[in-house]
Amino acid sequence: MQHPIRFYTKPAGGLGSLHGTAKALRSNSLLPALKVLPQLNQPGGVDCPGCAYPDSPKDKTVDFCEQGAWAIAHESTSRRATPEFFAANPLAALRTRAEWELESFGRLTAPMLYHPASDTYREIGWDEAFRLAAGALQALDAPSRAVFYASGRSSNEAAFPYQLFARAFGTNNMPDSSNYCHESSGMALGTTLGVGKSTVTREDFEHAEAIFVFGQNPATNHPRMLGDLREASLRGCRIAAFNPMLEPGLRGFADPQSPVETLTGRGTRIASEYFQVRVGGDLAAITGMCKAVLEAEEAGGKVLDRDFIARHTSGFEDFAAAVRAQPWQQVEHESGLSREQIEQAAAIYIASRATIATWCMGLTQHEYAIETIQMLVNLMLLRGNVGKPGAGLMPVRGHSNVQGDRTVGVTNRPKKEWLEGLQRVFGFTPPAEHGLDAVAAIKGIMDGSVHAFLGLGGNFAVAGPDSPRVLHAMEGLQLTVHIATKLNRTHLHPGRVGLLLPCLSRTERDEQEGGRQFVSVEDTASMVHASTGRGDPASAKLRSEPHIVTELARHTLAAGAALPGIDWQAMGRDYSVTRALIEQVAKTAVAGFEKYNDRIAQPRGFHLPNSARNRDWKTASGKAQFTAIALPQDSIMGRARAAFGDEVLCLATVRAHRQYNTTVYRDTTGEVDRYRGVHHTRKVLFIAAATMARLGLRDGQLVDVHAAAPDGIARKCSGYQLVQYDVPEGDVFGYFPELTPLISPALVARGSATPAFKEVPVLLKPAE
Repeated sequence: MQHPIRFYTKPAGGLGSLHGTAKALRSNSLLPALKVLPQLNQPGGVDCPGCAYPDSPKDKTVDFCEQGAWAIAHESTSRRATPEFFAANPLAALRTRAEWELESFGRLTAPMLYHPASDTYREIGWDEAFRLAAGALQALDAPSRAVFYASGRSSNEAAFPYQLFARAFGTNNMPDSSNYCHESSGMALGTTLGVGKSTVTREDFEHAEAIFVFGQNPATNHPRMLGDLREASLRGCRIAAFNPMLEPGLRGFADPQSPVETLTGRGTRIASEYFQVRVGGDLAAITGMCKAVLEAEEAGGKVLDRDFIARHTSGFEDFAAAVRAQPWQQVEHESGLSREQIEQAAAIYIASRATIATWCMGLTQHEYAIETIQMLVNLMLLRGNVGKPGAGLMPVRGHSNVQGDRTVGVTNRPKKEWLEGLQRVFGFTPPAEHGLDAVAAIKGIMDGSVHAFLGLGGNFAVAGPDSPRVLHAMEGLQLTVHIATKLNRTHLHPGRVGLLLPCLSRTERDEQEGGRQFVSVEDTASMVHASTGRGDPASAKLRSEPHIVTELARHTLAAGAALPGIDWQAMGRDYSVTRALIEQVAKTAVAGFEKYNDRIAQPRGFHLPNSARNRDWKTASGKAQFTAIALPQDSIMGRARAAFGDEVLCLATVRAHRQYNTTVYRDTTGEVDRYRGVHHTRKVLFIAAATMARLGLRDGQLVDVHAAAPDGIARKCSGYQLVQYDVPEGDVFGYFPELTPLISPALVARGSATPAFKEVPVLLKPAE
């Protein structure tokens, strides 16, 4: 069998990114995409749907990346999944197609209803679709039987009426994509700093003296971040990367906008130090850094910011005692790093007067994710690195408006102040009991307690754990409603009433009765800015997300208790009405939405205030909170090895370069993951030579991957090719969503219930 790897030795970016962008445009619709790209992330233009990284605060002629170009090219495609396409393709046949094939069928063009007798979707009128959905919801024996899922790609103007719809219907069952990714970040930051968002803005990168990058691969996940890291490196900022895989994008970057770097292939070094922690070893590594900082202080180094600790924090002594009690031997074993390496990282931290810590899924998708991020907060508090220029904590979010959706109420755990705002503005009493998060919704779908599923975007079942069982269970629901631009696998498992409702994309012109509309989104750094689509809609039968949501709500709630305080049609006709309502509800719940409609018209929008950034701590103690944490004696991997033996490996699922979350793109040249060198197949496992030798396996061998799950359910992914790679012994890496069938819903982060996608115990067996 041909080996799929062609090792990539160049810096990230450069000609490779330019060629990748060109391929994206050639493989889809060149002219429509070319019209959009100059407007991408520009004032008055389109906010890129590719990630949530902040736009540049400065004027830049080009402020998009290769990944953004792929996202726009696929939105602008000329391919169409028409009613005729669905008539010719039963769902049973479509289920045999790969993820990239489903994506390649193109844009949905008309509302569709599942027809069981033919196993196909058939076109239906919009009014009939709304009537059927409303009837199925009204027939439920309790509002808690329904789940309202939201993907982070929707706008504030769609998310706000969506959460209002759910609560007016009577439930807080509002799982969202944050449950799958940064829920742990929000909870950890909320308890320690009083705000669950980044305390860093993009300008802070210009003043940082050290940047610590944990558990992320910016070159693939949010490439524009590499520009900020490059500029920081060029001015002498020390950048330390903590990652089990040696990622080219963290080692070097050739700016595609730099002719010299692009043509010579000589990029700028990004990480001055690279620490290959074990998967899940970040908690121990950061604990070790805290321990080294405390030891340097005790040796007379005067490295702690004593004034900051005394004035602004609580819990220092308990935290320090817990860290001092951790033996170096355990820190080294759990982290996979030597004491010398950890002390080297601590020395970088100590020498810096302003430090940024940034992270992504590598910290959040573990059993002890919250504790890991709390320990990172501890480290930053030791030297006052919160609330000053060039310093702070930055969880880098993925979906372009996942943070904004949460800000305007999309959550299963709403704050009391938000519910009070809804009651004050709309005159009804919203439910106070917490609803289902994503994993709880999955369990409810499988055990039959959930009867209806509404999805505002996303690929819910495939993005989560145990996907084959969840997909099968969705077919038993009374109602499935999917609001989407393109076909995905979750759509192929409709309920008894199965509706597929096509919406405008962010790049398309949105004309309503109130005139041409724009929407707004919030990025990772809490900047709220407008996004205005200008392209022709893919079909005359498309409707906007706000219109679809408000019409679903209007039809569903019209036959129930009257809610005279809610004018659904007004929100669907004119999005400025929605923004005014957000402002009213947020008055006592979320700071910063004053004069929303006026300020969103500013060229780059406005910044929502961050209390921790101003050293105003909205915590129980009124101060930033140190957290006393001991390294755990019990873990997912420890339990699995006790039950199944030492042959159990730790699988971390990762994204390929030709991919956006669960959306997989097809590259006609066969490129799958440029920077890791993978071509022609996604069925690979990255594994250390030492691990293969211990298990009697060899590079290139085909294996079946078996889950070593605590629930005893057999889960297997077959026919994966081993690829020798520079990763820690005992760890293996492979792509999601193909490997999510291995993950039990029981494997979650403590406290946040985020699936442990980076801590999956598996056994490898020669392929059958």
